[in-house]
Amino acid sequence: MRTDSSPGDLPAREHLPATDAGTPVLDVVIPVYNEEKDLQPCVLRLHEHLKRTFPYAFRITVADNASTDTTPQVAARLAARLPEVVSRRLEQKGRGRALRTVWSASDAPVLAYMDVDLSTDLNALLPLVAPLISGHSDLAIGSRLARSSRVVRGAKREFISRSYNLILRGSLQARFSDAQCGFKAIRRDVAQVLLPLVEDSGWFFDTEMLVLAERAGLRIHEVPVDWVDDPDSTVHIVRTATDDLKGVWRVGRALAGGSLSLDRLARPFGDDPRDRELTDVPKGLARQLVGFCVVGGLSTLFYLLLYSGFRSFSGSQIANALALLVSAVANTAANRRLTFGVRGRGGAVRHQAQGLVVFGIGLVLTSGSLAALNAATNDPAHATELAVLIAANLAATVLRFLLFRAWVFPDRHDEPSTSPSTSTPAPSPVVASHRPGGHAAHPAAPHPMPVRPGPPAYRPLPQRPTAPATPSSPTQAATSYDTAPFRAGDAADQGWGDSTMQMQAVRPHDHDPRNAR
Repeated sequence: MRTDSSPGDLPAREHLPATDAGTPVLDVVIPVYNEEKDLQPCVLRLHEHLKRTFPYAFRITVADNASTDTTPQVAARLAARLPEVVSRRLEQKGRGRALRTVWSASDAPVLAYMDVDLSTDLNALLPLVAPLISGHSDLAIGSRLARSSRVVRGAKREFISRSYNLILRGSLQARFSDAQCGFKAIRRDVAQVLLPLVEDSGWFFDTEMLVLAERAGLRIHEVPVDWVDDPDSTVHIVRTATDDLKGVWRVGRALAGGSLSLDRLARPFGDDPRDRELTDVPKGLARQLVGFCVVGGLSTLFYLLLYSGFRSFSGSQIANALALLVSAVANTAANRRLTFGVRGRGGAVRHQAQGLVVFGIGLVLTSGSLAALNAATNDPAHATELAVLIAANLAATVLRFLLFRAWVFPDRHDEPSTSPSTSTPAPSPVVASHRPGGHAAHPAAPHPMPVRPGPPAYRPLPQRPTAPATPSSPTQAATSYDTAPFRAGDAADQGWGDSTMQMQAVRPHDHDPRNAR
C-alpha cells in the first residue's frame, strides 16, 4: 500500500506506437573528457552499426565534460558531417552530470549511454533497448558478470568489480549483477521521475540510479555482453572506488531513514490493460500480510527476550508492560516502513501514538492472560508464562494487523477518483530537438485511443528514414547540428513529455561481424 499520492506516479508500461515522425526513438549518449584520439573512430563505428542494424530513427549525442584538448572541435566536425550526431558542451566534469543534462533535454523515448572506448560489443545494443521499446522493462543494463558473458580484462579490475558488486549486495540488497558496466538504457518517462532523486554527478550515478529503481520495484533487464578491457583507460580506480563507497553509505542511510520518495516511481497494479478494469482487489494485502508476519515474528522474539530480561529483577506484570512497550514502539516503526510502505518523518509521531493505543489493547490481553494464570496457580513455571504470553500475543497480533491496516495506516488511494468520462489528461510538454533538415520537432497529434484515467496519449514512434532529408536551404544545412553549450543543471529544469509506444518487428540481419570478440 502506498501512502504518497504524488501525481508523479508512473503509468503502466505501453508499447511505443510505430508511425512515421521526426523524433528519434533512441538517443545514445557518449560522455567524453579529453578523448580527441578515440572520439571520431568510436562515433563513426557506432553510427555505421546503427545505420545498418537499428530499424528506427536514432541520435548519437556527444556529451563533452569540460574537455581541455581538441575534443570539442572533433565533436563539432562529426556533428556537421553526420546528420544523426549532435554535440553538447558542459563546463563541469562528471559523467553523471553529463548524462543527467543530456537525458533531461532529450526528446527520444529511449535513452542510452556507452563508454567512448566501445569495450562492449555493439551487437548487444539492440537487445539492450528492445525491452524498453516494447514496454517490457523500465531500465536495461549490460552485465559482464552474467554466466554467458565473455569478458577479457585483468585480474585487478576483475577483483575490484566483483568486490564492489558484493558490497552492493550486502549493504544495499542490490540484486542486479553489474552496476558499473558503461552500457545502460532507460525509458524517458521513467527518467523524468527517477533522475531528480539521483544526487551523484560522477561515477556513482549509475549505481545510485539502479538501486533506487530496484527499491521502487521497477523492472531492470540485464543483457549478457562481450567486453574487452581498454588498457589505456584514464579512470582513477582508487579515487573512483572511494567515491563509490561514500555513495553507498549515503544512499544506504537515506533508504534506512525513509527520506527518498520512491512511491513516485511505483507502477499501477498490473501492466496488462485488463488489470485496470479489475475492481474490489485488496491493494497489497498479500504483501502486507507477509511483511506483517515477518515483522511480528521478529518483534515477538524481541518481546520475549525483553520479558526474560526484565523478569530477572521485577514481577511478571511489570516485566510484561515494559517489554511490550519497547517492542510495540519498534513494531510500529518496522510495520510503518516495511509493511505499509510509509516513508519519511511526516506523521511518524501520530503513527506511534496510534500504535500505543493498539499496544494498550495488547497489554490488556496479555496482562489478563497472566492474571488468569496467576489466579489458577500460585507459582507458575517460567515456561508456562511464556506459553500463555505467546497465545495471547497471537490473538493480539490479528487485532493489531486489522487496526494498523484500517486505522493507523489507511490506504489513501481508496478515495474516489475523478470519472474518466469527465477527466482528460493534460498534454505533456515536448522538448524541441534537432533533426535532419534543421527543423525542430513539434508535438504530434495524440495516438487515437479511448480517453481513460490510465496513461496519457503518447507521441508516435518514428521509423528511421531510408535516405537523409535534404536541407531546404544552405543556411539550414550549415546550422542543423551546431555544437550547443550547456551548463550543467539547465536541461534538468526543462519540461518533459511522455513517450510510450508500440514496436514493429526488427530485421533479423543485425549481426556485425566486425564486433565479434
